[in-house]
Amino acid sequence: MAVTARSAKAPGTRGSRRKAARSATAGPVLGDDRFQLRSLYDAHGRLAPERVAQALRMSKSQLAETIGVNREALYKPERAQAPKTQTRVREMVEIVERVKDWAGGQDQAMAWYRAQPIPAFGGRTAEALVKDGKAGALRDYLDHLAMGGFA
Repeated sequence: MAVTARSAKAPGTRGSRRKAARSATAGPVLGDDRFQLRSLYDAHGRLAPERVAQALRMSKSQLAETIGVNREALYKPERAQAPKTQTRVREMVEIVERVKDWAGGQDQAMAWYRAQPIPAFGGRTAEALVKDGKAGALRDYLDHLAMGGFA
């Protein structure tokens, strides 16, 4: 009977290769100290939806729903580069990045973006405002709050 040689593993390293592989593919996290927003852009200077979705820990389908575009708009390369799609993705990233610090982190900022009603906009959420093309008004409102204005 033939005996195969196994490489000796150091104690306490069970699954270390698997963990290393997982952490290497985990991708960037939006706003992480080691993470730069420029890493969300492709070589042509356009936002890469797959990188944004990965940074926000969601699928491209969830990202499409969040920004108010059809699912195919993020799965088909020519539609992912369309001005409307690029604008919506950029607006969402800018707003989430802007509120991340006072919301308590990326996950909390995303929860705020999707679910927190904003009284100044009739109880609509940031997500609803971006879907309706009112991201500029929302950015002005956030600037107003940042300067010490009342909600």
